[in-house]
Amino acid sequence: MTGGSKRYAAEAALRWEPAKPSGAAVIQLDPARRYQEILGFGAALTDSACYTLNRLAAPARERLFRNLFHPSEMGLNTCRICIGSSDYAAKPYSYDEGEPDPELRRFSIDHDREYILPTLRFARQVNPNLFLLASPWSPPGWMKTGSSLFGGTIRRRYLPSYAQYLVKFLRAYATEGVPVDAVTSQNEVDTDQDGRMPACLWGQEYEIEFVAQHLGPALARNNLSTRIWLLDHNYNLWGRALAELENADVRKYADGVAWHGYVGEAGAMARIQECFPDKGMYFTEDGPEITDPAYATDWVKWAAGFANILRNRARCIIAWNFALDEKGRPNIGPFSCGGLVTINAQTQEITHSGQYHALNHYSRAAQRGARRFESAGDIKGVSHVGFSNPDGSSALILANAGGETKVQLALNGLAADVPLAPDSVTTLTWR
Repeated sequence: MTGGSKRYAAEAALRWEPAKPSGAAVIQLDPARRYQEILGFGAALTDSACYTLNRLAAPARERLFRNLFHPSEMGLNTCRICIGSSDYAAKPYSYDEGEPDPELRRFSIDHDREYILPTLRFARQVNPNLFLLASPWSPPGWMKTGSSLFGGTIRRRYLPSYAQYLVKFLRAYATEGVPVDAVTSQNEVDTDQDGRMPACLWGQEYEIEFVAQHLGPALARNNLSTRIWLLDHNYNLWGRALAELENADVRKYADGVAWHGYVGEAGAMARIQECFPDKGMYFTEDGPEITDPAYATDWVKWAAGFANILRNRARCIIAWNFALDEKGRPNIGPFSCGGLVTINAQTQEITHSGQYHALNHYSRAAQRGARRFESAGDIKGVSHVGFSNPDGSSALILANAGGETKVQLALNGLAADVPLAPDSVTTLTWR
């Protein structure tokens, strides 16, 4: 249980007993009714996160990475990286800046060799099952209107070159010992962020053409098994995701849709899943505000949000930056995000966000390959989501946003009364 002064603290074991009324609100569990398979949980290893983690002394960094990634501890296993710079970078960059270079003779990932690639290799050393999604915030400036990483729109004539740019990135990273498992065309396709940060507008028809005629075929020609995820933007763009998947050539190459949680409702994922049941729904970005007074203690908000995301068919939850300093830096953009953890720039003290504490419950409870199962019961202030794991264990996560209360779990004629502390997250596991 996490709540009050406790952080993922072991509580007294509970017992299944023959079901009888207890006066508590009931959550009915039905493990036979299963939904999506779980890929995993993690956060983004942006340029800024890798820079911040790299500043730690080696022993402290090793302890932190073991805590975050090792399967015997938190076991985070599904992470996001940036293709070039995002707004969370020490400086703006791509792998081919300057005059137009359609044949990409100038392409180089040298920037990433200093601290990004070593960080990714270390994370995968700690957890060999690390799954990496790579997202670009901007193509090279010369491929865009305005000729800048900041704002603008992709030029259609450079779509073939951009597909080769992504292929070169994937092959270069694999050569460096960091194979990438999935890629998106563009982070947040529907905004240029008013030119304040690396960003790029992609019209719906451009992404359809890019995936169907350029990126998908280029990955196939190069024998790359990297998955393609569409959109990489907010729930309110569900109509665009629907339209893109209605294109047969896009469906041929796209594995699923990546979603952000800043605008709209999580039900958008379930809506798309019902139309295209063979495509995965993947949650790929949301993070805390470093200026939020509840930054370190809002674990219930995040845990309840994660339950809603998973109940709406997401196969993974990827938070935003893994680590930033106490002011949310490095940051070349306009937003004031915090990291999953904060590392003080002067003292190197490591502190944890409420989002970290919520992810700690989920990542330890749901193994890769788990299936979410049905849990039913509308209880004010209490969120719940259950998993059946490949090793035969089951888990249920409860987030209680209210005062002290008790709920009863009902399963195949058995029941268990569960006390819930105020403002708490509780994980229950059983076989």
